[in-house]
Amino acid sequence: MTTRTILILQSHPSAFCRGLVKAFETQGARCVIVNFSLSDWYFRVGLGAKNYWGRLKSWRSSLEKLIDENAITDILYYSDRRPYHRIAHDVAMKRGINTFAYEFGYMRPDWITLERGGMGVYSHYPTDPEQIKQGAAELPPLEPAGRFPHAFLQEATNEVICNLIPVFFPYLFPFYQRDRYYHPFQDYFSYIPRLIRQKRLGCEAEDVIERLVEEQANYFVVPMQMQGDYQIRHHSPYKHLSTFIREIYSTFTRSASTDSKLVFKLHPFDNNVEDWPNVIRSIAADFGCLERTLIIDGGDLNKLLKHSQGCVLVNSTVGMEALKIGVPVKAMGIAVYDIAGLTDQRSLEDFWKDPVQPDADLYHDLEKLMGHTIQVRGSFFNREGRKIAAEEFVQRILNNRVNGHGAYVETPPRLAAAKAAGVPLFADCYWGDK
Repeated sequence: MTTRTILILQSHPSAFCRGLVKAFETQGARCVIVNFSLSDWYFRVGLGAKNYWGRLKSWRSSLEKLIDENAITDILYYSDRRPYHRIAHDVAMKRGINTFAYEFGYMRPDWITLERGGMGVYSHYPTDPEQIKQGAAELPPLEPAGRFPHAFLQEATNEVICNLIPVFFPYLFPFYQRDRYYHPFQDYFSYIPRLIRQKRLGCEAEDVIERLVEEQANYFVVPMQMQGDYQIRHHSPYKHLSTFIREIYSTFTRSASTDSKLVFKLHPFDNNVEDWPNVIRSIAADFGCLERTLIIDGGDLNKLLKHSQGCVLVNSTVGMEALKIGVPVKAMGIAVYDIAGLTDQRSLEDFWKDPVQPDADLYHDLEKLMGHTIQVRGSFFNREGRKIAAEEFVQRILNNRVNGHGAYVETPPRLAAAKAAGVPLFADCYWGDK
């Protein structure tokens, strides 16, 4: 039997990579690890990783040589749209090498996504409801999800270390290409005012939700996403979320009932650089909808969704939370759950008038097939969660079960549909290029 050699590129800023390496080696696989920045080195010190000190434009040739010298059979990385990973995927495709990308779970909480070939618009997960139903029919029911709690401070600390170390010590990896939308200083310092107001804002949000429920108000939920998120930068037609907001109001004013409201819920980790409350109010005022607009920062999302008429978003995982509890969803970007029978496939104008309810049985099948093929139980920050996830990663990769049971379409169906429809997908924008 040929020994599998796994090339591990950038990984999640936690101890997760250590668990992965240990689990692979326990199963007889060999791991080759590459550091691109000081933060990669920091979280993987002692694992015998190779340091790549070259420029991004030289990475392709260096990777080709690395694959040949080490007989690489598989490539694994965290976040498939990072610059180095996009090149690795391209090289691997031409050589017939499997690539595996992982990220936070489509299903929340306590799940991690592991897909073969790509995620989001590049996902190979099927969009055909019948294929999903057939794949799910072969599988046992999902076991109840585990719980892997962790302190928010741990997550925040790891994130800050990951992004600030290369800034303070750039000379150790001088040609490293950061993938952040904002400069780290701007990113993190902008959080401070919001953190100071967080408790008050959360209480105000709860009051708003309680009032909406008590009054049985007619409202739609718009969960905001982060401007710097790859979900926006690479998996949506919106270069800036203000365009999304403007599109919402342009159709809402024409098609929604006059007693309906829009409730914008800010992303819990938004850095406040864009000042979305002012942006939203300004656009609402342009369309004469200021009095029909509510903006909250915090509160019980599940309760807010449950009592709403529907949810309009770009491609947030909030969409899956809404579908799970039977709330109509209109996805304006490319989302893995944007499937006929689940999300509303009609125009936004039609959605405001009469939102289509999701098929509960199809959602159950979608979740079951995902849970057995591209979703892995676990956590990056909880010790037990890391161990469980790492061991399952290794079993699925070595036994070729990632995207198994019909959960793989050769040509990424969302990418093909986007190209056919002429949907613009914007390339990355780095702070240094602005």
